[in-house]
Amino acid sequence: MLLKTFGWSFAVTALGLVAAVFYGGWQAFGVVAILSVLEISLSFDNAVINAGILKKMSAFWQKIFLTVGVLIAVFGMRLVFPVVIVAISAQLGPIEAIDLSFNDPDRYKELVTDAHPSIAAFGGMFLLMIFLDFIFEDRDIQWLRWIERPLAKLGKVDMLSVCVALIVLLVSAMTFATHAHQHGGGHADKASTVMLSGIAGLITYLVVGGLSGFFENKLEEEEEREHEAEEEARKSGKSPSAVVLAGKAAFFMFLYLEVLDASFSFDGVIGAFAITNEIVLMALGLGIGAMYVRSLTVYLVRQGTLDDYVYLEHGAHYAIGALAVILLVTIQYEINELITGSVGVILIGWSFWSSVRRNRALAAAGGDGGDGSDSKAEVSSGV
Repeated sequence: MLLKTFGWSFAVTALGLVAAVFYGGWQAFGVVAILSVLEISLSFDNAVINAGILKKMSAFWQKIFLTVGVLIAVFGMRLVFPVVIVAISAQLGPIEAIDLSFNDPDRYKELVTDAHPSIAAFGGMFLLMIFLDFIFEDRDIQWLRWIERPLAKLGKVDMLSVCVALIVLLVSAMTFATHAHQHGGGHADKASTVMLSGIAGLITYLVVGGLSGFFENKLEEEEEREHEAEEEARKSGKSPSAVVLAGKAAFFMFLYLEVLDASFSFDGVIGAFAITNEIVLMALGLGIGAMYVRSLTVYLVRQGTLDDYVYLEHGAHYAIGALAVILLVTIQYEINELITGSVGVILIGWSFWSSVRRNRALAAAGGDGGDGSDSKAEVSSGV
């Protein structure tokens, strides 16, 4: 069962890591491994949400999502999207960007380094909005209560996350401008570029969120209509199986899943820029991670066990917040890629271990914690 579900993921992992060694030695191997773990960690909640929707779909639409959807998610978002970001930021054509990364790595690195402030501002703002919207929301289950409780109360203020993000962006741009002025003004003109890129990241987040909300509402409407049609069919003595998912609901489910998958993959792609600017290594690491996300989705549909680790979603969002801060700091200062990758992995590992301890405490107490009454478990796990 496990090999059948994760077989392709294992094969892609082996090929990807071998390709990384041939491309850039053991250092490249380490970068790709970190990117893979980071992508899996940040996309875990994506797999959980995907599974919850996918199990409602017919076998035909499940197959469409796991085939066509893989092409869109792996090749579209994880492979093409990083190239597009580099091409736009460095003012290159996509083919030229790929050609330079292979044939003139020194020139490529120079262009990407020059464009890094705008990439970091865009990505930092996008990731920061994901984190702020999560942390300002009141939740039944809380991991780090001493942080999450007061912030959830503050989150009742409308548009607070947008205001905080804009303040952070303003401070980042002003700091960048001040530093550039003090060092001869070589990059002073880029302070405005940082500001514009950050605003573009904020707008992108709002647009993606709006699309997700739109398709979610459409999905709910279609499901309600089909439920009514099913009830009418039963009353009239007709077979309800001919009615269920015969309308637009399955199609809207598919669109909703693709928009969700795109929005979730943004954080992995943008976070990858905090670790490396190498398109090849990025594509390898994110591609491996994306395959595991798909395998996890299938596994969750068939087993439905991994969503017991309730703090993993929290850990993933804290990792996103850490990556956002790191990206904004790298506008001005260089941070070692191993430190960047380790922060996310540590936060995910901590949240996983907290989830395990919570489950053990609940099992000992004879509770299920499904209603948010998990204080004993949280005391036991030290949070």
